[in-house]
Amino acid sequence: MNVIDYRLAGVDISAGNEAVSRIKQKVEKTFSKNVLSGLGGFGALYDLSEIIQHYQQPVMVQSIDGVGTKIMIARMMNRYDTIGIDLVSATVNDILVLGAKPLTLLDYIANEKLHPHIVDTIVSGMAQACCDHHISLVGGETAEMPGTYLSGEQDLVGVITGVVEKNKIVDGRFIQPDDVVLAFASSGLHTNGYSLARKLLFEKMLYSIETTLPELQRPLGEVLLEPHLNYTVPVQTLLNAGVNIKGMAHITGGGLLENSPRILPDHTALEITLNSWPNQPIFSLLQDIGHLDQREMYRTFNMGVGYVLILSRDEVNAAQKILNNMPQFQLYEIGKVIKGHKQIHLVK
Repeated sequence: MNVIDYRLAGVDISAGNEAVSRIKQKVEKTFSKNVLSGLGGFGALYDLSEIIQHYQQPVMVQSIDGVGTKIMIARMMNRYDTIGIDLVSATVNDILVLGAKPLTLLDYIANEKLHPHIVDTIVSGMAQACCDHHISLVGGETAEMPGTYLSGEQDLVGVITGVVEKNKIVDGRFIQPDDVVLAFASSGLHTNGYSLARKLLFEKMLYSIETTLPELQRPLGEVLLEPHLNYTVPVQTLLNAGVNIKGMAHITGGGLLENSPRILPDHTALEITLNSWPNQPIFSLLQDIGHLDQREMYRTFNMGVGYVLILSRDEVNAAQKILNNMPQFQLYEIGKVIKGHKQIHLVK
């Protein structure tokens, strides 16, 4: 009689155990004193007593996000050391816009066949990014699902939890005409627009990850794999210094045109001045290859803007001065708030 076990069905429990063994110490280095449980349990325990002591009305903030098809670039390059950094940035920036301080992260890594060394590499980058931003990586799930994912495919998702004082929630309600739109630059595509980028670069133009184009000056794979920036440090620095930030937007899927209106009151709109932040050649390259119009570009890619802040005009100089010692997070004035109905106007 031929025995057909779980491994023959495509799921290797031993590989899963090996993956957990590899990452255990790295993950536990992210734990703060509030984490009461180790890896391997059914759930993570996090002590809230310290939060209760330091917040009058603590509000929990949560979000879930993934790295999309950027992970396919990692697979093409057989390089997974930065994709975990992307996950931390993508999730953290989403709750940062509300003024929240990130506390914990849960990750979900799914694949067709589990390779412990790949999981180890992904989580290593994730754990380091968590340590850098004082986030506890309290648990996760590694799923091996043959038949659901194509051969060699991976998927990476994270759930972030943070906290914000109730009366310090940043939700855009006080935004008004003549407020100023400031922005932090992105490092590239971040984690959005990769399905279109791959189609244009690898299917239409037949480029490879090793292709080096004059305008990019680096191999294409390296440009596309550039990690998503995490804006926690500069934003929290501004908030802790008492800067009155009226609204913030993380420029992810949907670009400036879809993300910025989410924080606007009904009676306002934004006027964005083109070329008021650094140009990144990768976006011009994609536009030329795809013959894409301006609006399509600005609703697909971040176009070099990673994060938007809206302040009163009299707060701008103070905010820029506070960040003088963080040259990597220069604030660019890219527009202003005008009367309207949540539209984004691109002007020259």
